Amino acid sequence: MLAVFEKSITKSPDALNVPGDSGADSALNNGFLAAHFTSIHPGSVTVNLGSLGFMAYSLEKKNPLLPRIFVVVGPYPPDQVVRDIQGKFAFVIYYSFSKATFIASDADGSVPFFWGTDVEGHLVLADDTETIKKVCRKSFAPFPKGCFFTSPGGLRSYEHPLNELKPVPRVDSSGHVCGATFSVDVEANKESTGMEKSRKCCRLVCKLLSIETSPTRHNACYW
Repeated sequence: MLAVFEKSITKSPDALNVPGDSGADSALNNGFLAAHFTSIHPGSVTVNLGSLGFMAYSLEKKNPLLPRIFVVVGPYPPDQVVRDIQGKFAFVIYYSFSKATFIASDADGSVPFFWGTDVEGHLVLADDTETIKKVCRKSFAPFPKGCFFTSPGGLRSYEHPLNELKPVPRVDSSGHVCGATFSVDVEANKESTGMEKSRKCCRLVCKLLSIETSPTRHNACYW
């Protein structure tokens, strides 16, 4: 799976950017990254969001005996929505009406899932490192386990929703800084304004997840 969002829609965390890490192309330049994904995943589906980005996915690794099923009822806080999902998961939801994103991974990081920033500051998400390296080079990292990211509220832990997350530089096997990991800061709390923004986004997500069989009716995209 692959998703790229223009920086005006979803700003990637500054900590992912490695200073001096230049030379890669823009993820939205001439559709080359989407074409690369299609070349290694024949039969994949790409959803074009125009100048705002794109989302692509393949069903080749999907187990037909384990269909994607989401059941959410009512407007709950976003941390509760994600915390109550059972099983292994990593997902990206884009709601075109409000141009909001909702991104999350399970508490164990069971599903390979990476995020990064390209040379123009666009957010890139993928399930394999080779694809994300093509545009992010060293400015990427595994998506934080047990966390969710919304365009209005930023990155938060759904196990510790009231606490800030602090970035820690990630060092690869060669000793080079490669993006950042994030840990819960037990002494810093999120501002209430950010919480309210996330709740508004979550109400849209709850509405989407409860009607997975007809997403186009609500102008939503997800994988």
